[in-house]
Amino acid sequence: MEGEVSAGSYQWWFQWQFRQGRLIVQPSLGKALIIEPLGRFLERCDYQLEPGGDYEFTIRAKL
Repeated sequence: MEGEVSAGSYQWWFQWQFRQGRLIVQPSLGKALIIEPLGRFLERCDYQLEPGGDYEFTIRAKL
């Protein structure tokens, strides 16, 4: 599965390989902000996601 994620001024492209348990996120700038919550979201909701759908989730963090 491939998709895009944006948060504030950041934007990433990701590739989710469920069977391998691998999440690839590019570019690396700001990747630490999104990779863990995105991975949890994908693991939990993988079977519900449809191609071309728009999905939202909330990230809470202290910087």
